[in-house]
Amino acid sequence: MAMDVVDYEIKGSEMQFVEVELDPGEAAVGEAGSMFFMDAGIGMDTVFGDGSANQGGFFGKLLGAGKRLITGESLFTTIYTNNATQKQRVAFGAPYPGKIIAMDLRQLGGMLICQKDSFLCAARGVSLGIALQQKLGVGFFGGEGFIMQKLEGDGLAFVHAGGTVVKRELQPGQTLMVDTGCVVAYMPQVNFEIQYVGKIKTALFGGEGLFFAKLTGPGTVWLQSLPFSRLASRVFAAAPQTGGGGRGEGSVLGGFGAGGVLGGILGGDDE
Repeated sequence: MAMDVVDYEIKGSEMQFVEVELDPGEAAVGEAGSMFFMDAGIGMDTVFGDGSANQGGFFGKLLGAGKRLITGESLFTTIYTNNATQKQRVAFGAPYPGKIIAMDLRQLGGMLICQKDSFLCAARGVSLGIALQQKLGVGFFGGEGFIMQKLEGDGLAFVHAGGTVVKRELQPGQTLMVDTGCVVAYMPQVNFEIQYVGKIKTALFGGEGLFFAKLTGPGTVWLQSLPFSRLASRVFAAAPQTGGGGRGEGSVLGGFGAGGVLGGILGGDDE
């Protein structure tokens, strides 16, 4: 299937969305639940797998859907097709604070390896597959497990990352040490290994975990400053751990009104 060439605009700062402009007959494929808004001339069609090409009938589609399930995605994707006679727009929103990155696979050699759950949307024709980590250490301690997403084709794909995104161009033999959860995507020629931090005290009390991701060039890597797992752990740690903790939500006093410091002050401490 030929790749659709789409125009786009990324809007917003902390909570971004990408607005894709489709010519008549063009289509974009989006992750389930990622659509923000669309013009009335856009038609929606939910399909097995990624809808990138003729996958050889039912079993081919089932295989494509199975690959998506393995990478933690939904079995289905939605294809948004412009059925009107003029240009139409469809927008896709980021699932949590961060940045949306436009990846032109044609300029990246036709393939990109990225973390699970990072795919947001793409031009019709981009294939979503799986990339198995061949090294045991990377699989167990790489932050994303044995399986990562593989984007193939020569069209545009949009990937979401948490916090601020850093793009680094690695020269041949140049090495970059990164927190394992901060790797968003990298080109296939980049060597991805796992390295022990080296010192027991640093590993136990440094707060950075036991292992680093070791990325060796040549190639391009994309890094995120706020992995979703880190964001989720901070939110969980700050959440009320007792029943009825939601009573103070929405007030200026917040959780203090439930009987904490403010309760002690208003309770008549004489000291």
